[in-house]
Amino acid sequence: YVPMAEKELLKLCHDATIQYPSIHKICAVHIVGDCPVGQASVILVASSPHRKDAIHCIEYLINELKARIPIWKREVYQGDEGSVWKENMEWRQGKRERVMTREDCSSS
Repeated sequence: YVPMAEKELLKLCHDATIQYPSIHKICAVHIVGDCPVGQASVILVASSPHRKDAIHCIEYLINELKARIPIWKREVYQGDEGSVWKENMEWRQGKRERVMTREDCSSS
């Protein structure tokens, strides 16, 4: 659900500026739609006068994004008539578990 994910991503960026006050700007982008294997699905950028602060902020952002943002992905397998919907492992109601639902691609 894109509007909810966008709202949570904005909140996450705001939280990061509180956690890392030296950060001047943050950019967070997550792909919507098809993402070929090997391509980036998320891009995170933080600017700061101090490299170490920016690196720690990016680490915080990616960890919290995986834990807090409700993002699902559908993996479609070559040579297989099915696919799997995957939820972020860390996001599932605060429990570290992965949810996968197998479905037939021919019905979609």
